Amino acid sequence: MVQDGIDDITRAFDLDVTTAGAIILISGVAALILVLSGTPWRLARNVLTIVHEAGHALAALVVGRRLQGIRLHSDTSGVTVSRGRPHGPGMVLTSVAGYPAPALLGLLFAWLVWAEQLSAVLGVAAVLLLGVLILIRNAYGIFSVLASAAVLAAVAWFAPPGVQAVFVYVMTWFLVLGAVRPLFELQSKRRRGAARDSDIDQLARLTGLPAALWLLVLGVLIGGCAVMGGMLLVDPAVGGPL
Repeated sequence: MVQDGIDDITRAFDLDVTTAGAIILISGVAALILVLSGTPWRLARNVLTIVHEAGHALAALVVGRRLQGIRLHSDTSGVTVSRGRPHGPGMVLTSVAGYPAPALLGLLFAWLVWAEQLSAVLGVAAVLLLGVLILIRNAYGIFSVLASAAVLAAVAWFAPPGVQAVFVYVMTWFLVLGAVRPLFELQSKRRRGAARDSDIDQLARLTGLPAALWLLVLGVLIGGCAVMGGMLLVDPAVGGPL
């Protein structure tokens, strides 16, 4: 079981606490490089899409909509289909929940890391993948979720505690940092006249508020999660409660 992140890394690799803290910071740099990359980002982005669609699905359940399923596509897009009123607060909440979902999950993971509950991060990730797998309705979606689950299972079952800790840090950093880039990609598509049925365009039609305002709101929310999550992750590396 993964316990205290710094202690696990220290014991596993026979490092002092300062060096282990540096590894935590380096894992953040590695995640940032992945977010800013080309092909590696397009592969890793599938994870964000899974969480994005899970956010839509969870919000739909919370507001009482009937879930029909989730489809994930090879271009890293996805769609969550639910039935219910086509307008109103429930539909607004369902539409708004996608883009912030990776950032909010990353913030939750960062808090669990800060609270010395790294094992819980792997558990929550496993539950999320299982829930999405049940709702998947296309072959590529099944493949994408199973591939993610295989990586998670390999780390949880076969990797030593120190390697598990490093994996948890990289995954958490990737969620809090990676959640930012899709907003820039979305705005780039919108400037080219594409993505007219994006979440923020749907929100604009549902609420009468400009799509640019919704983009700003999501940007502030996601950016805030990235800052707070980063602070929680860096804290043990500079002498926090861990």
